[in-house]
Amino acid sequence: MSKLVTIIGGSGFVGRYVARRMAKEGWRVRVAVRRPNEALFVRPYGVVGQVEPVPCNIRDDASVRSALMGADAVVNCVGTFDAKGRNNFDAVQAEGAGRVARIAAELGLAHLVQLSAIGADATSRSAYGRSKAAGEAAVRAAFPGAVILRPSVIFGNEDGFFNRFAGMATMGPILPVVGAATRFQPVYVDDVAQAVAKGVMGEASAGTYELGGPDVMTFRAWMQAMLGVIRRRRLVLNVPFWVASILAHALDLVQSLSLGLVHNGTLTADQVRSLRHDSVVAPGAKGLADLGIVPTPAMAVLPEYLWRFRPAGQYAAIKESAKRQRKA
Repeated sequence: MSKLVTIIGGSGFVGRYVARRMAKEGWRVRVAVRRPNEALFVRPYGVVGQVEPVPCNIRDDASVRSALMGADAVVNCVGTFDAKGRNNFDAVQAEGAGRVARIAAELGLAHLVQLSAIGADATSRSAYGRSKAAGEAAVRAAFPGAVILRPSVIFGNEDGFFNRFAGMATMGPILPVVGAATRFQPVYVDDVAQAVAKGVMGEASAGTYELGGPDVMTFRAWMQAMLGVIRRRRLVLNVPFWVASILAHALDLVQSLSLGLVHNGTLTADQVRSLRHDSVVAPGAKGLADLGIVPTPAMAVLPEYLWRFRPAGQYAAIKESAKRQRKA
C-alpha cells in the first residue's frame, strides 16, 4: 500500500500545491482542514480516493491525533494573520505547531515538515514573527528530525501579494505601499511545494531552510515590475511608517470595538512592524540550492495570472499587436 501524508491546512494556498505534488508522487494524501466540505476541490488532484479532505482543528489534541493516525508523514501549512481571537498567532502558530509535532512524535511518524516564515525571531518586534519562532522551537523540541521551511513572500496564481496590489492598481492613479525600501525575495509557490515534498519523502536533512527566489528587490521595485506586467502607469507612493502605524492602530481599534464584526484586512499594526524588516534569505542559510531546486523567477510566472488586471485583460497582447501593425 502507498504511503500516507497528512497535510494540515492542505486546502490553503501552499497546501493545495503540496497535495498535488504528493499525489503525483503516488502518496495517499489526507487534507486536514477545519471545514472539509469546502475543500472538496482537492479530490481531483489524484485518482479516486487518493486525496481526501478530513476534519481537523489544530487547537485540539484529539482532532490532530485523529488526522495523524496511520500517517507516515505530516506537513503543517497552517498559519494566520489574526492577532486576536481563538485562532490567534500563539494559538495557531506556536501552540498549534507544537501540538502537531508532539502528537506526530507520539504516533511514530517518520517525517514532519513545518512551514514557517522568514522573519521568525524570538526577539522580533512583530508578534507574528515571535509566534513563528515559538512554533519552530516547539517543533524542534518535540520532533528533532523535523524539516522547517522559512519562505519569503510566496507568489503564485492564488497569492495574496501581487494579486492584491494589482487589484489596487486598477482603482486609481496612486499605488500606496508601506516600506517602499524594504527588500523582498519572492519565492514561487510550487518551488516551496517541491521543498516540502523533499522533506516528506526523506530527501532533505533535518534542519531549517530559508526559501527565496532568484531576485531581490525593494517593495517599490517589485510594484513597478508588477505594474509593467499589468500594463498600467501608477505612482508608487511610499507611506511613512509613522503614518502607517497611526492608520493601522485606528483600523485595529475599529475591529476591537466591533468585537470582530468589522475585520481589519487592510493593514494591522503588527504588519507595519514586520514591514520594517527585509524578507530575504540570510547569508549562509540553507536554501533551495541545498535541496537541489532551481528557483523560478517571478517575472516568468506573473504574466500567467496577472493578465486579468490589464486594461484589456486577456486581449491585451492582441490589441498591442494590432497597434504595431497599424503603425507599420
